[in-house]
Amino acid sequence: MPNLDRRAATADVVPSSGPPPFTPPPGAGHPRAVFAVLALAVFVSTLDVFIVNIAVPAIQADFTHSTVADVSWVLNAYAIVFAALLVPAGKLGDVVGRRRVFTSGLIAFGLGSALCAAAPSLGFLIAARILQGAGAAAVTPASLGLLLPSIPPQRRAAAIGAWSALGAVGAASGPSLGGLLTQVSWHWIFIVNVPLTAIVLAGAYRVLPEIRDPARPPLPDGLGTLVLIAAVSLANLGLVQGHSWNWDGRVIGCFAAAAVLAVVFVARSRRHRAPVLELSIVRVPAFALSSLSAALFSAAFSAMLLANVLFLTGTWHYSILRAGLALTPGPVAAAVCAPFAGRLAQRVGPGLVGGVGALLFGTGSVMWVAFIGAEPAYWSLFFPAMLIGGSGVGLALPAFTIAATSTLAPQTLATGIGAQTMFRQIGSALGVAAFVAVFGTPTASAVIGAHDDVRWFMIATAAGAALALTLIRHRRPGATAAPDSAGPHPAR
Repeated sequence: MPNLDRRAATADVVPSSGPPPFTPPPGAGHPRAVFAVLALAVFVSTLDVFIVNIAVPAIQADFTHSTVADVSWVLNAYAIVFAALLVPAGKLGDVVGRRRVFTSGLIAFGLGSALCAAAPSLGFLIAARILQGAGAAAVTPASLGLLLPSIPPQRRAAAIGAWSALGAVGAASGPSLGGLLTQVSWHWIFIVNVPLTAIVLAGAYRVLPEIRDPARPPLPDGLGTLVLIAAVSLANLGLVQGHSWNWDGRVIGCFAAAAVLAVVFVARSRRHRAPVLELSIVRVPAFALSSLSAALFSAAFSAMLLANVLFLTGTWHYSILRAGLALTPGPVAAAVCAPFAGRLAQRVGPGLVGGVGALLFGTGSVMWVAFIGAEPAYWSLFFPAMLIGGSGVGLALPAFTIAATSTLAPQTLATGIGAQTMFRQIGSALGVAAFVAVFGTPTASAVIGAHDDVRWFMIATAAGAALALTLIRHRRPGATAAPDSAGPHPAR
């Protein structure tokens, strides 16, 4: 009995100081259940970015008389809409509720996937991809906004790391899973999303809380979002149609209109209460340089994904399944290197680590130009170049985020991450369009030279990304920790 009495006595002692106990938002399930639901959603939306590249030859073959330029819009329609809606969707979640935006995005993504699978024409498929991209843009920022308040503060850094790692897992899974599904039919890369989305949707209503900002922020800039979509789309149109329009006045008109709309977008961002792009964070040198680097690197990376698919299937005559498996080592190397790169970047600076990563990516491209030709040489040449380039991707990707956020105030972290993701998606779209412009429509005897031209484009943009990163001064990150009480609040 004395032990019981002693425990009872100590139980009455209440600490006079220290942080209050963690209280999850009303309606939140167990933190592991919340993470599982959100993780599956982010994985599916990320996977869709990479899984479609491997299906481009099959889609082109299915829709007769379509060109690579035509099919490139299947990739870019998704990327452009995703980029433009990402930040507004996050802000809309603060106003109307993050679970509401998250579930609406899931519904749009699942419906878009079903429509993609049933697409009777290429134009229909591109329109359905726009709906998919809008859904993914709603899911991504809302998922992190729902995760953090449902996780105890001491576990939030690990949760953010795991959430970020899902992108690497999706990238690593994309080529092999896409090749396997496309071997049956390219429609299956979209069909598989439908049941997965339904599972996430059911889980969302069971374990996710409704959270909104009690300060009632203004609605995001809808017109500015449309202006950004139009500007990026016109720049893509000029690049994609350059060869077929003989680089005439129509191309110049597209570029000129895109430039004018970009100026209008900046002007609206300066005046609107809830702009798509917060210009104040762009004025931070580290953020501006890291975002420029991320856009350039994403352009090189997206051009590489499409170029290698077409090279393996068109020049080396690999099946789509074999090509998907052949491309898997690069993303796997990136997934392995990314965690170490994040820790190293915090010690020696993200500029140095990311710059080395971009140079490694460029080195892999140099190996392709110097050694790889029409005769298949996968294990002796292509595979080592994939590992080197993939390792560079793994070093560079965490560095972008760390460099962008290390000098931002805690209250602007979410905005900064969203804005940099927007720049990365815009870079990806422009990279695919640049691939089409550089590659053109070569004759059979000129295909190797056309692929080498694309690789030189990849080398140049990767070098530009490395230069931008190395200009960033190393400062110890003081704002990268997950916010505690600031930020999301339960809905009332």
